[in-house]
Amino acid sequence: MPDKSIDDLVFFSEHEPEFAEGETAIEKCVRGQPVQRTWHHFTSDDDKFFAGVWEAEPGCWKVDYTENEFCQILAGHSLLRDEAGTERQLRAGDNFTIPAGFRGEWEVVETTRKIYVIYQP
Repeated sequence: MPDKSIDDLVFFSEHEPEFAEGETAIEKCVRGQPVQRTWHHFTSDDDKFFAGVWEAEPGCWKVDYTENEFCQILAGHSLLRDEAGTERQLRAGDNFTIPAGFRGEWEVVETTRKIYVIYQP
């Protein structure tokens, strides 16, 4: 592993992210076709670890996680529902992980913004 220094730290408030915006893929949509935005700040040298900020407008779509994700909800209100229909409310201040293999639906009730940290095994 190459040596890293303090200059290699990525502070979101000081870093120019890669910005992406687009509608949710129609084949995943359950209700609406919400716009999603990402401000991607970091990708590891081995392309397995990622971090940034994500935001989505109201709507509902199917999710199928192949990655492990840590989320910190910054704003808004969403529901995360598993295949059995059990759901959790997600609001500002919530911190949680989604394990690889989780399938269900993500429903944005009120435009939601989160910090994401992803590990792709």
